[in-house]
Amino acid sequence: MSPTTPAALAAHVVDRVLAAPGRRRVVVDAAAALGAGVVLADALVEPLRAAGRDVVRVHADDFLRPASLRYEHGREDPDAYLEDRLDARALAREVLDPFGVDGTYLPTLWDPERDRATRAPRRRAAEGAVLVLDGELLLGRWFDAELTVHLTVRPATLARRLGPDRAWQLPAFARYEQEVGPQDVADVVARVDDPRHPALVVR
Repeated sequence: MSPTTPAALAAHVVDRVLAAPGRRRVVVDAAAALGAGVVLADALVEPLRAAGRDVVRVHADDFLRPASLRYEHGREDPDAYLEDRLDARALAREVLDPFGVDGTYLPTLWDPERDRATRAPRRRAAEGAVLVLDGELLLGRWFDAELTVHLTVRPATLARRLGPDRAWQLPAFARYEQEVGPQDVADVVARVDDPRHPALVVR
């Protein structure tokens, strides 16, 4: 463990991104209840732009499956939360894969509040652009990405952040840890039990 700061953690990720030329896809994986994944992903944007790279921000929650599929087994089924919530194939097909080929991508696919397609037009990023995707339970899905970041906390911290209303999600994250091992497969891992004082996992 190497204690760091939020700004230094972001700078570390930016340095990893800028270490190679060309288009880069960055996946920031963290439980939504922590809020840390969105914060880190957003913190990468300005430093990358300052370095001369175009940046595309995409949220995995804009690629959820329709409610009829997400909630087929009920609204509080942890296995469905892990397996059926995200339209991983669409995220790969519409964003990550084409971005790596020619910079094209779909910014959003599904509006979960209205439960209907967003009908967003396809876009094309500049040569050398960086796509920054944030979301939860993203690793272990065979997504093509040049850099993966996983933000982790102790189980007790996650339980506290989820609270009693969302405690049903805990088995989903436990399965994720056991079956995917995100701390083992991510390129960059940081502990964020105290988001003001993250710690970089040195391997």
